[in-house]
Amino acid sequence: MGAGTTNPDYFDFERYSTLEGYAYDLLAILEDFKLSSCIFVGHSVSAIVGAIASIMRPDLFSKLLLISASPRYLNDVDYYGGFEQEDLDQLFEAMQSNYKAWCSGFAPLAVGGDMDSVAVQEFSRTLFNMRPDIALSVAQTIFQSDFRQLLCHVTIPCHIIQSVKDLAVPVVVSEYLHQNLGGDSIVEVMSSEGHLPQLSSPDSVIPVLLRHIRHDIVV
Repeated sequence: MGAGTTNPDYFDFERYSTLEGYAYDLLAILEDFKLSSCIFVGHSVSAIVGAIASIMRPDLFSKLLLISASPRYLNDVDYYGGFEQEDLDQLFEAMQSNYKAWCSGFAPLAVGGDMDSVAVQEFSRTLFNMRPDIALSVAQTIFQSDFRQLLCHVTIPCHIIQSVKDLAVPVVVSEYLHQNLGGDSIVEVMSSEGHLPQLSSPDSVIPVLLRHIRHDIVV
């Protein structure tokens, strides 16, 4: 909810001020399709949304594929998330002052490519299609979130997949997830660069995803 293809009039700023609001949406979709169990593939914030949903209804999930996932983006004592509060304040200010200019600058940094690449243009298009006030609210919810304390309650097997170089999620975060999740987990760091490897390097990422979908964690 809030993406360019959804009706912005239905965006509830209070409901989506926390990621739990999206988790309830996910559960509603699974129940609507009458799925008894699924393999959930989530990227970035959607990966954490899937993890939260799996805590609420573990019976609906058989495994989670967490791509470029982070439980917290802010640095903390004994935790490196990649950002200081000053960094985030500048990001929010840039979004407020000139949203289109921010999109143009943020897209190549996030994707890890030049502005002329198809992947960057596609990501830019999705950002441009969001209403600026909704985009700012979503960004604040994502970047200020902290779900580290919930990780121990995630008991569904988790396949953690990460780019070796990611602007938003340092590689050490994938190991933090691995060490703190409540169930079995495995980490694969790919040679891809950028926060959206499935968009920028699909030929190398798709086989990795399929392998993790088809094969369970060997304990």
